Parts: sequence; C-alpha cells; structure tokens
Amino acid sequence: MSVGVSTSAPLPPTSDTGMVTSTFSLVDYVVFILLLVFSLAIGLYHACRGWGRHTAGELLMADRKMGSLPVALSLMATFQSAVAILGVPSEIYRFGTQYWFLGCSYVLGLLIPAHIFIPVFYRLHLTSAYEYLELRFNKAVRICGTVTFIFQMVIYMGVVLYAPSLALNAVTGFDLWLSVLTLGLVCTIYTALGGLKAVIWTDVFQSLVMFLGQLTVIIVGSAKVGGLGHVWDVASQHGRISGIELDPDPFVRHTFWTLAFGGIFLMLSLYGVNQAQVQRYLSSRTERAAVLSCYTVFPLQQLVLCMGSLIGLVMFAYYQEHPMSPQQSQAAPDQFVLYFVVDLLKGLPGLPGLFVACLFSGSLSTISSAFNSLATVTMEDLIRPWFPEFSEAWATMLSRSLAFGYGLLCLGMAYISSHMGPVLQAALSIFGMVGGPLLGLFCLGMFFPCANPPGAIVGLLAGLIMAFWIGIGSIVASMGSSMVASLSNGSSFSLPSNMTTATVTTLMLSTTLSRPTGLQRFYSLSYMWYSAHNSTTVIVVGLTVSLLTGGMRGRPLDPRTIYPVMPKLLALLPLSFQKRLSCRSCSQLHCLYCACSPGPAPGHQPVSREDAEWSAEGQQRGGDGQGQFSLSGEQPHLYPPGDLPVTWTQDPGLCLHSGRQQPEATL
Repeated sequence: MSVGVSTSAPLPPTSDTGMVTSTFSLVDYVVFILLLVFSLAIGLYHACRGWGRHTAGELLMADRKMGSLPVALSLMATFQSAVAILGVPSEIYRFGTQYWFLGCSYVLGLLIPAHIFIPVFYRLHLTSAYEYLELRFNKAVRICGTVTFIFQMVIYMGVVLYAPSLALNAVTGFDLWLSVLTLGLVCTIYTALGGLKAVIWTDVFQSLVMFLGQLTVIIVGSAKVGGLGHVWDVASQHGRISGIELDPDPFVRHTFWTLAFGGIFLMLSLYGVNQAQVQRYLSSRTERAAVLSCYTVFPLQQLVLCMGSLIGLVMFAYYQEHPMSPQQSQAAPDQFVLYFVVDLLKGLPGLPGLFVACLFSGSLSTISSAFNSLATVTMEDLIRPWFPEFSEAWATMLSRSLAFGYGLLCLGMAYISSHMGPVLQAALSIFGMVGGPLLGLFCLGMFFPCANPPGAIVGLLAGLIMAFWIGIGSIVASMGSSMVASLSNGSSFSLPSNMTTATVTTLMLSTTLSRPTGLQRFYSLSYMWYSAHNSTTVIVVGLTVSLLTGGMRGRPLDPRTIYPVMPKLLALLPLSFQKRLSCRSCSQLHCLYCACSPGPAPGHQPVSREDAEWSAEGQQRGGDGQGQFSLSGEQPHLYPPGDLPVTWTQDPGLCLHSGRQQPEATL
C-alpha cells in the first residue's frame, strides 16, 4: 500500500475557479481521453468475451485463475489513489523525508498477510472475507462486519472521486462535474460488465500510466533544476532530508516508531483483511500465486513511495529558484503538486495530459475496486445466504446490477461531498477509523480460540466507538485551534492535517499553538497509531466479554479458522525444548488448541492411538509441512467434516497444534 498524506481537504469551489484559464492543449486532451478509452475497452473486452456464459464466480472472483503479477499490480493500484499521488509529494515538500520511513512497515505489513491471513482465507475457499466471520463466530458477526465495510467504502467512494476532480478544476479550469461524471460512468460500465477480471487488468494498465506520469515529472523537474544531485543538496541545506527520529512519544505526528511500527497495523488493515485486497488474493489460481503476489507488492510499493518522495524534493528545489505566484501560495496543500506540474510541463504538449491521466488512473483503480468489492460482499453476505435458490443466470445479472448501482451511488456521494464543506474532512476520516476495528475483529477470531460471538460483537462496537471518539474529537479540536490561530493572527489560516489513502484516510492536526493537555492531548494521538489503538481495543474488550460469557464452551469451533500461534512459536524452539514443553500425560489425541483441557473441544471426538494413522496423501505432501490426519475403522473423524491439514514436525511424538503426544506414526 501507499499511504498518501494530504494536508487539507480541497477548498469548496468558488466563483474564482471559473476564471482559471485551462492550460490543456489538444494533445493533452487526446492523451487524457485515451486513458478513458483504453480502460473502457479492456472492460468491454472481458465483458464481450464469452458473453452469455459468464457466471457470478467469474464476475466476482475472476474464476480464480489470475496470475501473481497482475494481482500484485492490482493490489498496488487499488490503494495508490489520486490522494496519494497528490498527498505524498506535498508531505515531503512541507515536512521533509521523515515520511519515507513508512516503507519500513511494508516488511511485516506484507509478510504477515502472506503467511497468516492468505493461507487461512485461501484454504477456506472464501468469496467474501466476512464469510470467515460466520465460520469462526456466527452469522450475526458476519453481517456486522459486512455492514461496517459497506459503510466505510460508500462514504469514501464519493470523496475519492470528487476531491481530485475539485483540485484539478481549481488549478487547470478542467470542468468539475464533467470529469466527475465521465470518470464515474466509465468506471461503472467496465466494472459492472467485465467484473473482477476487467478491474484487475485495467488496474495493470492504470498502474503503468501512474508510473509513467510520475516518472515524467521527476525527469523533467530534475533536469530543470540541475539534476537529482542538486535536488538532494538543496533539500539538505534547507533541512528537508530527515534523520531517524527515535522519539517514542505516540503523540508526535511522525517518528520512526510511529511510521515503522504504527504503520504495520495500518498495512494489516489494508492488505490483511480489507475485502478489496482479499478478493484479489482469492482470485489467484493457487495459494502459492496469492502469496507470491503479496511478495511482489513489496518492491512495487517501495518504488511508489520513493517516486512520491522524489517529486516532493524536486518540487522543493524548483520553488527555491522559481517563486510561487500569489495564487499558488494561497492554495490548499492538496493543490501544490498540480500547480507544480502545470508550471513545470507548460510548453510540453501531451505531458500535462499524461500527468492528469496518471492522477485519474489512481481514482479509477480505487473506485473500480470499491464497486467490485461492495457488489461481492452484498451478494455473498447479504443476499445469497437468504436466497440460496438463485439460479446462476439470476446471480450473474444481480452481481452486475449491484456493481452498477454502487456506481450510481458513488456519483451521488460525490455530489453530497460537494456540499459538505468542513464535514468533508470528517467523511475522509471515516475510512481510517473503520479499518482498525475490522482488523481487530479478524485478529480476535484468528488468534484467540476462546473468543466467542458476544465478545466479537461487543469488541467491534467498542472499537468503532473509540475510533470515532478519537477521530472526530481530533477534527473538532483541530478546527477550534485553527479558528483561534486565525483570530490571533488576524489573517486566514490553512489548517494542516494528515490523510491516509484508500483504505486509510485519517485527518489529524499537525501544528498546534501550544502543547495540548487532557483530552486535547488524547485527541492529538498520531494518526499512524489509529489502527493499532482501535484494533487493540477490539481484542481487549472482545476477550474480556468472551471470558465473562464462558468463552467457546458449548459452541463448536472450526479449527480451520484458527491460526496456531503458540504451536508455531513452539516450533521455533530446539526439539529438546519442544518435548519438555509438550504435555506427555495425555493418552489421547485432542483437536487444535485444546490447551490441555480435560476433554476435547465440543463436537470433536478423541481418538485412541491404535485407531489413528497418517494418510498416504499427507505423507506424499510432506515436503510442504502439511499432513492430513485420517481415521481407520469405524471411529468418528477427529476434524469434521472430513480430513483437515494439520502441522507436524519430524518428531512423530509431538503434536504442534495441541502440544500433546501424537499417536505413533511414520512421516
């Protein structure tokens, strides 16, 4: 993921914006229109290919036949929105390169989804990520998760379409509502007709356009100011090259710990449990391809972050030699990059159009992913469970109708956003507020076998309340501080704030008049810790309620929905320590995570040594550390409904899932 940092919501349109003279030439318009035409053509190609033979599975999951590279590019493009393309350079221009350390969070932020979330989701053969919540808890928890996600994405869709169009209109005079309608309709058509496969391949094309547009700005800009070496020297002389800030204070906006460790939770909320990303993993042809796509995203995101940072440094060096116009100096920070590009590329026909195409490629990729993921969760979580008798033809038509309906809703949300004024910042914040609690809900189910449905629901509600309390409280406090600053200075004051992208947009005050105290200090928590704080709230409250309500006692637990944390940690110890820590007093084998309980978990029968054996299939797959446990004779299965892959070591006496002795077996 690339997290964009914006510094203020774009200003509402005024009568002045109509006076801006368009800097677009005919060539620029042609380049921009070609982006829309090619995106639409890709969608129509996949829609017409095999028309009449499409299934709901093909539309929503690309028939689970996608390769790792297109999936990786789509994963990157989904959250490399126009907000990030505008926001990251503006952040570097104003505050220096400290933000670049966010790239350190990409390591664990992508390794954990690759080796924990993806295997669990993929082996359950899910379509919606929230289907997992029903398998782990119950249908009520699944619906709560789905409704929370829909609320998150619907609010954000209109904003991510309207805000870049507004910024472009203010700078270039590009017609605001024409660009909103054009992008919304193009995106709606190719997403509704072509399904996930069309979305992924258009994301691939749009990713290339984004890379090309940003690279053009870096090359032309550095050439005009004397090369990248000179850019670095100028930035160093003015203190824009930041060192490692090791201040552990979580209320400091950006430090190494805030970005590198708080960012991990931010990444997990995006690449671990967000439906838009999970859907892409599950569309891969194999689990290995899904994991490989997650690995491939890492260098792509590092490249995107470096390019955004370079644009910010080039922009800083450029404006040391070319002073800003009065209009530029009074502009919202979101518009800095556009003004810079207009100045830099004027007189070079086609290049301004290329950057605008780059900007709207980010919007198209984000919005199309939102349409498709919303249609998927609505179909799989809210409609199909109640109407399972739907024929495939009806399911296909309904899936297309849902995507089209969400497209129209996006246009409506864009119109509402235009009338929000200051509330626009609150709407942007909602995306980041919801991501953390959803991450906590999935972690609660996956890592804590004692968590039960009441704990999950109460924990989610507590996390959402805490998220909105801090998020909205910080915005209100920031608005109050800006009003005080404006009155004391006797002039207008543009409130600085932070904004994460597409999956994470959280606004925070970055400049205060004095060190806050009490609740004001609580509200000044760095936005990079939001996901960590809110997900932890869900886990703590969820576990507390679960223990008070009896845990999973009397409730069936599907072991496939649990990730064996303790057995995995135990496997890292030397074999002698593993044997000492294992429970040798048990004469019977118990199911996953029985944790030395006096009996097996409800619904799982113990199996005596003489009635247990390793299956031949499990022995043949021994190379990847997976085996299957099967039963001989008349004994009931240990893991209903059927054989379940379990982890084993070369020591046949040690069961990693329960820490107990396995039956005598040969691997």
